[in-house]
Amino acid sequence: MRALIIALSFAVVPALALAASPAEEKQFVDTYKKAYEAKDAKTLNGLLYTKGSDPQALEFYKMMMTSDFGGKVTSIQLVDLSAEDKKKIADGMKGPDGKMMKPVLTPVKKLVIKTETKDKNGSSTSSSETFVGEADGKLWIPVPGPAK
Repeated sequence: MRALIIALSFAVVPALALAASPAEEKQFVDTYKKAYEAKDAKTLNGLLYTKGSDPQALEFYKMMMTSDFGGKVTSIQLVDLSAEDKKKIADGMKGPDGKMMKPVLTPVKKLVIKTETKDKNGSSTSSSETFVGEADGKLWIPVPGPAK
């Protein structure tokens, strides 16, 4: 029994070491917010994890990340995945070509962004959500690729 407990602890410790710290999460959120409000598409695109991603999905993600430029971020936060989120990830989604796709990096959190846009015609608000994964000691927005 003792050997099993020791073996399990060695298996769990590396997984805990991979979890992003609150400071790393804050840096990711701050980087996203600053780039969005500065209309810095290059920095936003740099947050995308694209290894193994579908080219059409990548173009869609780039477009969606910049489509509301001009707005002000009223709220942005990383939240834990819900049971529904985990089911969506496990089930995958249909891509533009009808084939099943999944994130190329396992999501560990969800980025929830609320924005407000004002112009001469009034104001509007919008919200968006995107999964966030971790690789190479950094947080990324994983772009979907072919489901395996």
